[in-house]
Amino acid sequence: MIAVDTNVLVYAHRRDSPFHDSAGLRVRQLAEGRSTWAIPWPCLHEFFSITTHPGIYDPPSTTAQACAQIAAWLESPSLVLISEGGAHWGTLCSLLTEGMVTGPLVHDARIAALCLAHGVTELWTLNRDFSRFPALTVRNPLQNAPQSPTEGSPR
Repeated sequence: MIAVDTNVLVYAHRRDSPFHDSAGLRVRQLAEGRSTWAIPWPCLHEFFSITTHPGIYDPPSTTAQACAQIAAWLESPSLVLISEGGAHWGTLCSLLTEGMVTGPLVHDARIAALCLAHGVTELWTLNRDFSRFPALTVRNPLQNAPQSPTEGSPR
């Protein structure tokens, strides 16, 4: 099962991202496909926080736009939302220790722990910090990604 990290979701949503076309195509392929895919709940929370933040985007996505985007992903019949369970702390603590994680990298360790606990075989992200967690296979889905017909064309 493939899981999708926040940055890929943000790029898929934000039309002003230089990665919008590729990310949008890749997420759409997952959402419209038959194979099970996942989004960790913390990634949806972070997606909302980033896309609606006026210090990050000018203009930011509105609450309605961000909620509508999340609702559209949730309509995918093959989507699984993953969250913490009873064994979460043990997995997270191991990743924190083995990855020598401190400070804001705790969020990435949390995502990695969720993915490992739920049988995710590959996390799609552009965040290189996940290399601290070798038990999780990480891939940048935008490298060698299929191109959409409009990508690279003038707007």
